[in-house]
Amino acid sequence: MTGTLLTACGSLPGGTAEPRTVTVWLMKGSASDAFVDRFTRRFEAEHDDLRLDIRVQEWTNIGQKVTTALKAGGAGGPDVIEVGNTQLPTYIDTDGLLDLSLEAARDLGMDDWLPGLAEPGVDRARQYGVPWYAANRVVIYNKDLFARAGIKRPPKTRDEWLTLTRRLDTPGQQGIYLAGQDWYTLSGFIWDEGGELARESAGTWTGALDSPAALRGMAFYQQLQALGDGPKDADEEHPPQAEEFAGGDIAQIISVPGATQAILAKNPELKGRLGYFPIPGKTAARAGAVFTGGSDLVVPANTDDRSGALEVIKALAGEKWNTDLARTMDYVPNKTTLAPAVAGEPGVAAMAVGAAHGRATPASPLWATVEADNPIKTYMSDVLRGAAPGPAARQASREITRRLDERGP
Repeated sequence: MTGTLLTACGSLPGGTAEPRTVTVWLMKGSASDAFVDRFTRRFEAEHDDLRLDIRVQEWTNIGQKVTTALKAGGAGGPDVIEVGNTQLPTYIDTDGLLDLSLEAARDLGMDDWLPGLAEPGVDRARQYGVPWYAANRVVIYNKDLFARAGIKRPPKTRDEWLTLTRRLDTPGQQGIYLAGQDWYTLSGFIWDEGGELARESAGTWTGALDSPAALRGMAFYQQLQALGDGPKDADEEHPPQAEEFAGGDIAQIISVPGATQAILAKNPELKGRLGYFPIPGKTAARAGAVFTGGSDLVVPANTDDRSGALEVIKALAGEKWNTDLARTMDYVPNKTTLAPAVAGEPGVAAMAVGAAHGRATPASPLWATVEADNPIKTYMSDVLRGAAPGPAARQASREITRRLDERGP
């Protein structure tokens, strides 16, 4: 949806002030056309001095496009931009974002924000990104296979999870399908143990896979991965784990609930036979930590309508429209206090439990260099094939440190 771009305030006949246009970049697939339409109509009805120009962007090459917009000067650029939460540190590093700390504390209820969305938007105690929506992994399970094994309820702790997965791992059936290079899932186990993928000190980032806590996380991953036939040298998309699960002989996978669509497309007979539960934590009192994906809203420092941009963000990130978006798109809302809004959808409800303890990738602006030809994946495969975890972790940590060195190679 695109409106007419107005770059200056004038007057309409009769002395009525001409509405100002706020240009908003949203990413393709983040919000349905119906949501955008009803939001635009209601927002403009409630703000007779503002008009919205919502422009949908493709994810391909969006990083360069946003960076260019943040560095550009003059009118005509975006006033509000949706950005991926893990991309935020890179954009903050450009010094091209508006500090939203005051609005976050005063108007937006930042104390209840999901940590995996809020933390990437902070730099030097200043808030640059406002959480919008989240999604994360849960356990998708085959209810029939659980019932045949006499399992009446999902596990609440890691120990229970291992015990029941061993019961499910029988000849001709996999207790769980867990690819050897599913590093997002490993990250959650590491965080649960108190470890990190990388640590920052005085502006310098250092790989941390070789800490005792991180090694405990890998040890748990190794135990769980052995209770199925997931490949040791590939990630969850090679082959697509949803298609493997659709065969009907796998009891569990770790994925976003949206994978259900691919599962049922492959095997419609599984309709009504799938369940969801949060990734278990070390104790029943707290679900496991998860990698949180999703989006935040930012305002370029070069906007020519700060007040209009802030009104859009307050609306999109506020309870009414954030709840509407979550229900429409099966997302987790941006606040833990809004989780009841999605309680009626089992997969999303399970996501919301995990999102309360979610994390994002390390907030280095160079983290993308780690994910390219990811050394964490290599480390995982090496350990699963029998390499000693300590030396393998030290090697991977050194490589992470090298890639996060802002001085370059």
